[in-house]
Amino acid sequence: MTPPGRLLCVFGTASDVGKSWVTAGLCRLFANRGVSVAPYKAQNMSNNAGVTPDGLEMGRAQMVQAYAARLVPHVDMNPLLLKPSSDTGAQVVALGKVLGAMSARDYFRGGPQADRRRALVHGALDRLRHQYHLIVAEGAGSCAEVNLRDRDLVNMPIAHHGDGRVIVVADIHKGGVFAQCVGTLACMPPEDRARVAGFIINRFRGDPTLFEDGVAWLESTTGLPVLGVVPWAPHIHIELEDGLAPDTVIDGPPPSTPGQFHVAVLRIPHISNFTDFDALERHGARVHYIARPRDLSAYDLVVLPGSKNTRADLAWLRDQGWAPLLDQRAASGGAILGICGGYQMLGRQITDSHGIEGPPGTSDGLGLLPVHTHMARTKTTREATGHLGDLPVHGYEIHVGETHVDGPPLLLLDGPTGPGPDGTRAGSVFGTYLHGLFDAPGVVARLLGPIRPDIAWPELPSHSTWRDTQLDLLAAHLEAHLDLPRLFALAHLPHSGGTP
Repeated sequence: MTPPGRLLCVFGTASDVGKSWVTAGLCRLFANRGVSVAPYKAQNMSNNAGVTPDGLEMGRAQMVQAYAARLVPHVDMNPLLLKPSSDTGAQVVALGKVLGAMSARDYFRGGPQADRRRALVHGALDRLRHQYHLIVAEGAGSCAEVNLRDRDLVNMPIAHHGDGRVIVVADIHKGGVFAQCVGTLACMPPEDRARVAGFIINRFRGDPTLFEDGVAWLESTTGLPVLGVVPWAPHIHIELEDGLAPDTVIDGPPPSTPGQFHVAVLRIPHISNFTDFDALERHGARVHYIARPRDLSAYDLVVLPGSKNTRADLAWLRDQGWAPLLDQRAASGGAILGICGGYQMLGRQITDSHGIEGPPGTSDGLGLLPVHTHMARTKTTREATGHLGDLPVHGYEIHVGETHVDGPPLLLLDGPTGPGPDGTRAGSVFGTYLHGLFDAPGVVARLLGPIRPDIAWPELPSHSTWRDTQLDLLAAHLEAHLDLPRLFALAHLPHSGGTP
C-alpha cells in the first residue's frame, strides 16, 4: 500500500500575517517542480467564498490555492466553512453544503457535534493524503491560542493527526516580530512546540541585511531556523481570504484624478466576495471603499457589494444615512451597481420568512430596481456562463434569494432548460447575481464604457491567464527568499523536486 502523503503546515503567529499567500506560493512552487501537491484548510471563517465545478461552496482562498497547485478545487481542501452573519453567529457549510446557522457559543460547545466535525475534517485530510504526495495545510489565526486549544480544528490538532511539520509565519510589518515568534512558542505545550520546524518572516520592507542580526537572535533564542525573510511584494496580486488588503484605506479622500474611472464600494458590515472588484483595478479603475456617508458625485460608479446578512446591512445603510444619498444619485443619473446582496437591497422588498439570515420578517428595499426578493431555504451555488447582449460572460452564483424581476434582464445565463434572465437595469441603476462578472474579457468596457466614454479600456488576458501569471510570480518570489534545501527536506522531497 502506498504510504499517505506528507503534511506541511503553514501556521501563523496571528490572523492576517500572510498564511494564505505563503500557502498559495508554496503550492505553485512545489507544483512547478513536479510535486504532486494539494492545499488544505480544515476550517475557514470567511464570507469570501466560491463555487466548485460540481456546484459546492468552499473558501475562495483554498480555490486559489488549488489553482496554484494546478488542480480543480474540491471541498476536501476546505471541508468546513463558517460564513459570519453577525458578531456572534455564522452559517456553517460542511463539504460544500449548508448545514444551517449556529451561534459561536453553540458551535464551540463540544459534544457529539464537535466530534463529528473533527471526524469530518480529519476524513477530508486523509482522503487528500491518499491522493497527493504532499499536502500544504494552512492554519487559522494564531496557532497558539491557549483558550481555544481543546476545540481547535485547524492548527496543531491537524498537525498531530497528519504527523505534519509546522512552519510558523510572522508578519514583521505589524511590528514586534521577535515577540510574535518567541511568544507563540512560549504559549505552546511541549508536544505542539516539537512539531515546529522553523519560521518565515513575512512582509519585510527595506534592506534585508539589516535584519541579519535579528535572524541570528531568533535562531539562537528559539533553536529553530528562519527559513526565509520574504519582502513585501505589492506587485503580486493574489485574491485575499477574508478581509481587505492590509494597506486598504477606508473612507480615504475623494477622487482627485479626473482622468481615471473611480468606483466607490460601500463597505457594509457583512461584505462578501469583495474580490469581484479586483478586475476593475486591473483595468485601471481606482476602487475606493467607503463606510461613512459622503457626497457621491465625484465617483463614476457606486457599488453595493455582496452581503452575508442582506437585511441587516440594508438597515445599516439606512441608519448611517446612505439611503437618501443613493436616491439623489439615481435621480441625477449617477451609475449604481448591486451585486448579489447589493442587488437585493436595490429592489423594492426583501422577505425572509424562514429566518435564513436573521429574524424572520420583511424589509423595504431601496426601491431603485423593480425587483422583489424572497429568501429560500435552498442556496443556489453554481458556476454560470451566459451573455451580456452578444458578449460571453462567466462567473458564479452563491445566494439564498429568489428574485422576481418586473423589468428586462441585464444578462442571460445558461441553464438546464436554456438561457434564463439574471439581473435588471432601471436607468442608471443595475444589478446582478453573477459574481466574477468583470473577469470576462470585454465586460468592463461594455458595462462601464457608456458611463465614461472618454476612457479607453485595455484589452486584458483572461482571468485564468492573469491568475496563473501572478501565482508564478509568487512562487518565484518565495524561491528567491526561502531556504529551499531546508524547505524540501521538511517535505521529505529531493531539492530538485518531483515525487521520490
